[in-house]
Amino acid sequence: MIYSMTGFGKAQKEIQDLQIKVEVKSLNSKFTDLFCRLPKALSAREIEVRNYLTQQLERGKIELSLSMQKANDVTSNTLLPEKQIEELFQELKRLAQQVGVQQLNETSLYLHALSMPNTIQAEQTQETEEEIEALWQSIFELIQEATQECKAFRLREGNVVNEKFKEYIASIKNGLEEVKKQDLIRMPNIKERMKKSLLELGINEDFDQNRFEQEVVYYIEKFDISEEKVRLETHLDYFMEVLKEGNGKKLNFMAQEIGREINTIGSKANDSVIQRLVVNMKDELEKIKEQTANVL
Repeated sequence: MIYSMTGFGKAQKEIQDLQIKVEVKSLNSKFTDLFCRLPKALSAREIEVRNYLTQQLERGKIELSLSMQKANDVTSNTLLPEKQIEELFQELKRLAQQVGVQQLNETSLYLHALSMPNTIQAEQTQETEEEIEALWQSIFELIQEATQECKAFRLREGNVVNEKFKEYIASIKNGLEEVKKQDLIRMPNIKERMKKSLLELGINEDFDQNRFEQEVVYYIEKFDISEEKVRLETHLDYFMEVLKEGNGKKLNFMAQEIGREINTIGSKANDSVIQRLVVNMKDELEKIKEQTANVL
């Protein structure tokens, strides 16, 4: 089986008075590129999270996002903490009246109250951090759940890519079979063209046949693609074996080797039919290369 590097998973749960949400997503990358977005209360746990993600997802551009808030927070759905601001405003008015402030400007007092809730919120956040620290095991279980869902997503994507690989390789093999058929008539055609060219130059039929055969042998060796056909077929078979391993780097390497043999066949064939077949095989190979870049 093979795994794609593209994946997404999420998990959320209400633990006591905390609403916790975890999202894990990954994209293709040659290396392991990890980014963790954690609350400050969990900053000490980042190394543990990174090690777990590296072990489970291995490679790719991986991003984990963890958010938490109080489930019963009345201000969670509003842009500003209205209740806290109102309480602060009333308290400031009471203190101002208590100390005998004359000509109280309620507008200025309200604006001052708007600038103060951050202090209260910071205290509440600190309390939440302490609660979350005590519930770390439950939070880590959510991280595990989201990660496993991301892996399952990768596997589903990998199964789709696996079938695509089989189609592309089968198409290249069909092209190779057509090349073999054309190669059986290609060399006699070359020999006939050479002989015709000699006649067009005014050379009679009684030219040195031995020398002519030597020249034909020379061109046959120059245009011979027998080795390339064998190597290409071997590479295609080995690609299918590596596909069972699910090793993306090996698949990418084999794609390069397949491309090398296809290009050599095209450059040595000196045949328009084979050239067209080579173009079609290269088109299928490009599709393979695009997919191998996203295989784990």
